[in-house]
Amino acid sequence: MVGGINDILVFDRTLRRRRRDRSAVQFHKHDFLLQWTSTQLVDRLQIVKRNFPLALQIGAGKFEADKIGENITIDVTGNANIIADEEFLPFGPQTFDLIHGALSLHSVNDLPGALLQIKQSLKSDGLFMAALFGGETLFELRESLMQAELELKGGASPRVSPFADKPQMGALLQRAGFALPVVDSEIVTVTYNDMFGLLRDLRGMGETNIIRGRHKVNPGKMLFARAGEYYRDKFADPDGRIRASFEIIFLSGWSPHASQQKPLTPGSAKMRLAEALDTQEIRGGEQARP
Repeated sequence: MVGGINDILVFDRTLRRRRRDRSAVQFHKHDFLLQWTSTQLVDRLQIVKRNFPLALQIGAGKFEADKIGENITIDVTGNANIIADEEFLPFGPQTFDLIHGALSLHSVNDLPGALLQIKQSLKSDGLFMAALFGGETLFELRESLMQAELELKGGASPRVSPFADKPQMGALLQRAGFALPVVDSEIVTVTYNDMFGLLRDLRGMGETNIIRGRHKVNPGKMLFARAGEYYRDKFADPDGRIRASFEIIFLSGWSPHASQQKPLTPGSAKMRLAEALDTQEIRGGEQARP
């Protein structure tokens, strides 16, 4: 979530922990998105011309990079060095050279606060890299469930988690005080025989609905049957398989340090843009001369 600590709590973090615990045994059968995202982060880290003696990994999972000395993992489940919540990092200031996380921050209620804690836990000139689900994630499933519920019940309740978009994440990195922030994203499209195959994968990932405002009464088989029909009618490929989109937003930023590049002060340029481009400058209200 992108609100502040005093905003309404969107996610049921206790339920999230239970869902993660439930999925842990079979998670290796459904971890393809985590594997892909972790590989992308490792590749991006390899470009950085620096080694990181001590790193913190937020969220358990395989992450192997030769630039990292010791890698400490933290997660809400038992498969980590330290069992703790991402919203409350149990570390002192300026502890780590690198903090990274793959698909572990999208269900944090106070994301600005979590980013601030991460920045404070980094040493000066330390690097933060992470990836989380973005706003285009599962838009097909969200639309299908909403339309089915509107048809059958005359109203709709939230059934897919809200996710931040790229502009919001860029603003949050700056708000937390990171230097040289970079945000980009990629869409990963997965195909299934039907909507229920997608739901099984989401359950296996521990990524089912944990919104506090969700309806807690079982909506019944008719709702999901109608949603499956709508999904197939609108989001199927010619071969009949349905598409599921996952937007993965990648973030990076540095803990400030005097040696880092600084943006130029406005008005400090030595040359006009027109001179650099070898073209004519046209002021407001003027017309170009032949």
